[in-house]
Amino acid sequence: MPRTPRIEPDGEVVARLAVTALALPEAYEEDAWTGVRWRIRAKTFAHVMVAQAGYESSFRDITGIADPTTVLTFRAGGDELLALVHAGMPFYKPPWSPTIVGMVLDGDTDWAEVAELVTESYRFCAPQRLVQQLDD
Repeated sequence: MPRTPRIEPDGEVVARLAVTALALPEAYEEDAWTGVRWRIRAKTFAHVMVAQAGYESSFRDITGIADPTTVLTFRAGGDELLALVHAGMPFYKPPWSPTIVGMVLDGDTDWAEVAELVTESYRFCAPQRLVQQLDD
């Protein structure tokens, strides 16, 4: 059975995310199995993709939205994780990791909030030395 051709996220969305992600100490960008991800060492702290049939199907299973949708996944913990998981759309909780949260990126996206969430995700993944560098 042939795979569904993947749809890549809009270049403008990737560029907006890259501004925040690449400003973080030692962060780098790479193509992922679908979409683009930002990493610190070997840990992904942000990943943007288009959820569609065959790619990030948990989004469709959880939200019921079948149309291709641009989503960002990132890491969170503690109270922030609980708040985001229970906030409802644009957030959702993929089942494949206890620390991953997904967020729909669309015309209503608050990009200042996205920058904060990406930065906090980096803090969650980065070694303490780099987090300290960020705080200085």
